[in-house]
Amino acid sequence: MFAYDYRGCCGLVVGEKALIIACFMLNENYLRSFGLMPDSLVSVTDFSVDLPIVKYLLQKGRIDLHKNVTFFVGENGTGKSTLLESIAIAYGFNPEGGSRNFNFSTNNTHSQLANALHLIKGVKRPKDTYFLRAESFYNVATNIDQIQKESGGIIDYYGGKSLHEQSHGESFFSLFLNRFFGNGLYILDEPEAALSPQRQLAFLIRLDELIKLNSQFIIATHSPIILAYPNARILEITATGINEVPYEESAHYQLYKTFLENPDYMLKKLGF
Repeated sequence: MFAYDYRGCCGLVVGEKALIIACFMLNENYLRSFGLMPDSLVSVTDFSVDLPIVKYLLQKGRIDLHKNVTFFVGENGTGKSTLLESIAIAYGFNPEGGSRNFNFSTNNTHSQLANALHLIKGVKRPKDTYFLRAESFYNVATNIDQIQKESGGIIDYYGGKSLHEQSHGESFFSLFLNRFFGNGLYILDEPEAALSPQRQLAFLIRLDELIKLNSQFIIATHSPIILAYPNARILEITATGINEVPYEESAHYQLYKTFLENPDYMLKKLGF
């Protein structure tokens, strides 16, 4: 059983049961939360079983996701990309990225953590879905070219031009601008990897446009620019677990701020 406070979420009361259903339909995420299935964790025998995020989930049970944007941040090695990849695989995405219609494989290197994840989905289903994994986007672009050669039509969804014929940054932004339609669930691993600071600002504009079209984003990022999107949930992964932090208290913001305010001091501390 669960309790749900539905007061004030709808203007017309037709009946308590109908009202609760209507409120869920209005306010639901496509993906509400996720947790671990302890019984399934015994089948995970790779490196991911030792990640701090796994130990945290075993203790806390589940992590709730924001209806608009949830950011995962943390140092290299804390497991944020592995976690994002596992969420995507558990949802039905190809491990190397793309929509759920992509099924190619070039190198089977993804972790086994997805086998132990339990996703709590919302009532509504997204009309559009996409998983961007920055490190394997080249493979996605190659597969798009192959599909275009065999059956045609797909390249129109990526700006009408092969992603390999665009710069790295242009191909990323073409994806956000042309392929993301809205009413979608988008899982992005380090979308800033190919974007200049100016393009990251443009990404924020596109992110907001898509959110206003009823989209939900789950993003792993190192970028304090992208991390600045208002009213998002920022979950910082450390060696001791996960903490929700305000933007200006995040480690990425603090480090960039300190460096930019006094680069000479920071360089001196680094031994220059």
